[in-house]
Amino acid sequence: MELNLQGKTALVLASSQGLGKAIATALIKEGVNVVLASRNQEKLAVVYSELTSLEGGKASYIPTDIMQPEQIKQAVQHTIDQFGQLDILVNNAGGPPAGSFEQITDEQWQQSFELNLLSYVRMIREALPYLKKNGGKIINIASSSIKEPIPGLILSNTFRTGIVGLTKTLAGELAQDRILINTVAPGRIATDRVSFLDEVNAKKQGISKNEMEEKVKSTIPLGRYGDPEEFAKVVTFLVSDANSYMTGSSFLVDGGMVKSI
Repeated sequence: MELNLQGKTALVLASSQGLGKAIATALIKEGVNVVLASRNQEKLAVVYSELTSLEGGKASYIPTDIMQPEQIKQAVQHTIDQFGQLDILVNNAGGPPAGSFEQITDEQWQQSFELNLLSYVRMIREALPYLKKNGGKIINIASSSIKEPIPGLILSNTFRTGIVGLTKTLAGELAQDRILINTVAPGRIATDRVSFLDEVNAKKQGISKNEMEEKVKSTIPLGRYGDPEEFAKVVTFLVSDANSYMTGSSFLVDGGMVKSI
């Protein structure tokens, strides 16, 4: 199977760690030039150093707070200045605070809206003029909560589902420009975010974190957490030429955890 990714350029958000870093690494190995963007400049510099030691595409980075519209514009412009084109956009953002409906404040609702949904809207808007030039691919990272709400994560359940509506709508609007857009939703992937949630839930249930992990794994048919690299492989396929006819869809990478159809 030919992926034909060599020489293309990707902007990957929240790529200083976790899923974003794994995606950036996988794309570099396939010959993609990658711009890393995240709020943490120190972590970005470390990841950049790691990626420049790999064979494949080139890397660049720009500190970016995706809740700041001007910094979103700067990230896209940096990509064009560095590589002259933008073929792939990977929208990604950290998870919102955990909590029940009665615990979440208006401020947290607003911040989560801006971080987990409006940032995607703004980033796509800025990237579109460049993606339209040769056709392009957009990946919106969400959560398994798009198929099955997760108790105690009402903010994620609300705004991640909004990403699905955005993706499906834009699939129709952008098809004429040969732009394919899809949502990819992780289940229990071994990242810092999942580790944090396990710790929170363990405290609520009065058990150890290890016991919590084993409890969750027992609900996953494959019996384990996924590796970020496994998740990145799915994204890599979807942004490659091997995907030429899938758009507006949502893909779970969850080891069979979600029981809904």
